[in-house]
Parts: sequence; structure tokens; C-alpha cells
Amino acid sequence: MPSILIVDDEANIRSSLSGVLSREGHQVDTAATLADARRLLREAYDVVLLDVRFPEGNGLDLLAEVRADAPETTVIMMSGNAELETAVRATRLGAYDFLEKPLSLDRLLVLLRNAADSRALASENQRLRAPWATALVGDSPPLHQLLREIELAGPSGARVLLSGENGTGKELVARALHAASPRHAMPFVAVNCSAIPEELFESELFGHEKGAFTGATQARRGRFEEAHGGTLMLDEVADLSARAQTKLLRVLQESELTRVGGSRSIRVDVRVLSATNRDLPAAVAANTFREDLYFRLAVIPLRVPPLRERLSDLPALVTHFLEPLARDMGRRAPSFSTGALEALARHPFPGNVRELRNLVERLVIMNPGPRIGAEHVAAALPIAPMSARAAQEPPAVLAEAVREFERRHIEAALAAEGGNRTRAAARLGLERSHLYKKLRQLGMREEE
Repeated sequence: MPSILIVDDEANIRSSLSGVLSREGHQVDTAATLADARRLLREAYDVVLLDVRFPEGNGLDLLAEVRADAPETTVIMMSGNAELETAVRATRLGAYDFLEKPLSLDRLLVLLRNAADSRALASENQRLRAPWATALVGDSPPLHQLLREIELAGPSGARVLLSGENGTGKELVARALHAASPRHAMPFVAVNCSAIPEELFESELFGHEKGAFTGATQARRGRFEEAHGGTLMLDEVADLSARAQTKLLRVLQESELTRVGGSRSIRVDVRVLSATNRDLPAAVAANTFREDLYFRLAVIPLRVPPLRERLSDLPALVTHFLEPLARDMGRRAPSFSTGALEALARHPFPGNVRELRNLVERLVIMNPGPRIGAEHVAAALPIAPMSARAAQEPPAVLAEAVREFERRHIEAALAAEGGNRTRAAARLGLERSHLYKKLRQLGMREEE
């Protein structure tokens, strides 16, 4: 329960309040003078109940001192001669509330409960806004949940598997895990597994000795050695070949590696974080990903939510992207109207936060005025808005509505990628074979 200091020159008020609040479970101290209060306030209190008038001075002066020295302390002012001017001044100085004497004990207990809730919320926000969390923008429940998981998993040293759609910010989460860990002063090395040709995988991750293969004119450290003492992020880990999976598993099991062309074992101390936009358990079931490697990587599985699940973060994200973009262009950041934000919220964002960032940049570049409206957003979105009549008249059959929704999004993705089906599938978060299946189901020719 919160600790409370009662500061009042009337003994009966100190006694009665102390008795009531002690029975409620609070730790209570009392002070009859401002001097006694200042002495006691060398220790921390959660709440101070403070009278306004004292023979030797004004309680508002002590209020200002408490707010300056211990801003986390809640101060509730009390007065038997309440004046509007005094109440206003107390509020401006940071008083949580102002009570008239004789006090209503029911109201006081409600105030104390509310103050405790406010302190808990402020403490939670401060905790979740640790330096490692600054890159993760927003205040939605899904983001708060992710931040809590990072706070718990970050210092543990355990391997973490990050799953989520393209553009959700999995590398930002990996960097936050690294920054929240005891390894934060050591290197963070990110590797895109899908960008490494299979024949170069071992050399890239484990390094090679001079003369190990044609073109190896000097010895080279691999990414594991570069990350020694720190963190290695393996992005798109699901794209590793069967042979690469076996090699990686051995290093994870033994914490040592051998460079290509070498014979010497090298010990490595690396925390491995991995990320994927695919369903790895399904890949394990399909025998395309090693089960033993999956369990090595997914000691702690974390899901990074897509933007459509945290739409309340849109305004904060837009502001976060807007300021540096406008600064780089040497202009003032335009404002986004409520209609513009609502138009953004209606868009499904298959590319998630990355797509939003690109869209904000496009809007800033193409609209030099001081304000971005709903019409500007509608013109910039890849999918044309439905007609007013279509928006007002829901389709009679839900299945047809779903088909039309899928058709429009697939057409838009294909158009955005110049007809390239592989890139369109990635944009939609689908496997290419799944996209082909969808095209057939919707009666769309693959060459459309």
C-alpha cells in the first residue's frame, strides 16, 4: 500500500486521518509543522496530504519544493478556508487535487486509489520507455505487450525467434533485445540469409582462410566472429538450405566453428536472434526445416504484430516519420487531417510499417502544402477507394465480398510490382505457389 505523510497543524485532523488510513493498510506518518515535514520528506513518500495554512508559513511553498525534489510524489492539498485562487495556484504548482475541510473520507479514499493507479501507469510507461524501446513507436496494447516481452527476454541471453510479416520491424525488435541485454556494448551484426548464395553461406557466416577457394586472397572473419561477445541476427532464417541448416546447428550446439579451408576450432560467444515471415512450425511439419534447429532457435518465440493490429499507433508513427522527412527536405512538416488519418486506418497495409513510412514520404514529396488531407491519401494509396454507393451498400453474400477484396489487393500488388508475381507474393505476405492458387480460385489468368 502507498506510504502517506499527513502535514497539518491540527492534532485532531492528524489523529483521525492517521487512524482511518492505517486501518486501510497504509503506512502513515504525521507532521505538525512545515519544518517537521521537511525533515520527514528526506525519505520518500507516495502521497503527501498537505494543509495550506500554517502558523509559520504556507503549505503551497512546501508543495512547490516536493514537486521539484520528488515529482513522482502525489500531493493532495487540504484547506478549511478554500478559495478559488488558492485552489488554482495549487493546481498550477502540481497538486493532484484540492480537498475542503471537513474532509469527506469516502472522497479521500477514492482519490488515493486513483492516485495509486496514476502512479502505476506512469511507472509502467517509464519502464516501457527505457532507452532500448525508443525506436518502437506507439502506445497500443499489442506494442505494450511486445515491449514487456522484450524487457523480460532481453537480459536473459536466450535465443529468440521473431516471427511476423514483412515490414513489421523485426530487425528493430532484434536491436531492442540486444540493447536491453548485458551485451549492449558489444557488436550487433545482422545477416539476411535469403541474400547469401548457398555456396557462400559457410564463408559468410564462419569465415575462410587464405587460399580456401578461388579468389580467397586473404583470410576473412565470418559474421559469427564479428559478433563475438555480442548479438548475431539471422534474418529470413527459413530460407536456409538443408546443408546450411546442418552447419548452423553444429555451431549453435558447440559454440565453436571452423573457417572454410581451416583446421583450427574457434570458440565464439554469440547470442543468436533469428527472424522469419514464414510459418516455421509448418515448415518443420513439411520437413523443409530441421526440427532440432527450430527448437534451438525458438527458445523464446516472439510475434511482431502487423500494423493492422495496432492501428491506434498510426498517428504516432506518422509523426515519427514526418519530422525527419520534412527536415531532410528543408521544409516544415505538414499536418495530417483527421480524415487523412482515417483514410490511412482503412488501408490494410500489407507492407506494414515499412509501407507506411514509404507512403508518408510519398505524401510529403508530392504535396508541398501545409496540410495532408484525405484526398491526398486516397490518391497516394495503391488501391482506388470504393465508390460512395459501394461503400454504403454491403454485398449480399459475404463470400463474394471476400473474393472482391482479395481480387483488388492482388491486382494492386501485381500492378505495384510491374506484374512480377514473385515480388507481388512477397508484398502480399504469400508464398508464390499460394498466389498462383489464389489467381486460379479468383478466375484470374496468371499473365494478367
